[in-house]
Amino acid sequence: MGIKERQERDREAVRGSILDAARELFVSEGYRNVSIRKIAEKIEYSPAAIYGYFPSKDDIFYALAEDGFRLLHTRDNAAALDAEFNKLEPIERIKAIFWRLYEFSRQHPQYFELMFLDRSVPRINQGYERFAFARQMKSHLIGQIQAAIDAGALPSHLDANVVFRLLTMGLLGAAMMRLSDRLGPGENADTLARDVLAVTVRGLQSSSALESTFVVDCLPDVTPASEKAS
Repeated sequence: MGIKERQERDREAVRGSILDAARELFVSEGYRNVSIRKIAEKIEYSPAAIYGYFPSKDDIFYALAEDGFRLLHTRDNAAALDAEFNKLEPIERIKAIFWRLYEFSRQHPQYFELMFLDRSVPRINQGYERFAFARQMKSHLIGQIQAAIDAGALPSHLDANVVFRLLTMGLLGAAMMRLSDRLGPGENADTLARDVLAVTVRGLQSSSALESTFVVDCLPDVTPASEKAS
């Protein structure tokens, strides 16, 4: 290994350490309560060293969110999985797509909490260019919903974008209930999540016109609630 390759490897290792420390601190203490200095102290670096990798705390969040979206949308053995996926009926295909969101909350809870639960994080749309791949994935998912509508598996009056939002909200809610430990004795989070998905899909299949309308094409909304209310 040459000097340049070793330097690049070492730099990536430090960058990874910064992101790991920041992710843990953001989740345990809340984004607004964590400073660059606190991240530096956790990995025993100087704040100036952190700034050599990330210009600001927001940039650290964007890097973590980018990693999170890639974990959410990247699957191992993609070719084999796609072959099985394409054999499914349209409705079962939609269920499989959205079940991945709930699985993400189980497999990567820190990323999920940071991306979807912390109300103090910056808006994803401020890092618009770097999340182009996530917008493409969202368009693909909405395309699958539209294909189900076109095939008659969902009513023709439904807006695929609204269906996407409703299904996302349902699975996010189930995941949040589990992560925030709000379930009652004997309740099974996975079973409830499956029921939420099944009931929502059946409701959509038999629904009349919905009141919800599609407003803007954006990534899953992580805008702080305090800003939405203003």
